[in-house]
Amino acid sequence: MIREVLRMGDPRLNQRASEVTEFDTAALHALLQDMRDTMASLDGAGLAAPQIGVGLRVVIFGVSVNPRYPDVEPVPDTVLINPVITPLGDAMEEGWEGCLSVPGLRGWVPRHARVRYQGMDERGQAFERIVEGFHARVVQHECDHLDGILYPMRIRDLSRFGFIEALFPERDLPPEA
Repeated sequence: MIREVLRMGDPRLNQRASEVTEFDTAALHALLQDMRDTMASLDGAGLAAPQIGVGLRVVIFGVSVNPRYPDVEPVPDTVLINPVITPLGDAMEEGWEGCLSVPGLRGWVPRHARVRYQGMDERGQAFERIVEGFHARVVQHECDHLDGILYPMRIRDLSRFGFIEALFPERDLPPEA
């Protein structure tokens, strides 16, 4: 079922989400299906449960072909529950980000260039990955939602934050960073 995505300003987006304690349940599978349906309906690269009003530490993400992000490398479809992100090194990269909870806007956001993320899948199986590039950006962005952080809170230069059509009058989307 496609759910309403909360928008920046809704206080539920500013809260820390709770750990998931039960895995492989009908309720968790239903939540994940709703998240997939909602993300797909909006051409999202990822979605966090708090964005649809569910205060649990659950994110999904994945990109193969996406009109909102036409020039990025593929990111595997992933369910990540109770994540832990560890930066690998001090290198940071800045790039354009958008968000389903901040529609029509883009911002230039610093992120760790390379990270390890660990967590559980929907069955409660632990896994970890070491990633960089757009994959690292997506997982950091989505996991920020679990701590009540929206990408505009990370922007250093607000002159690089605005409506897509004003920032990029010649294009629908910003160029790949």
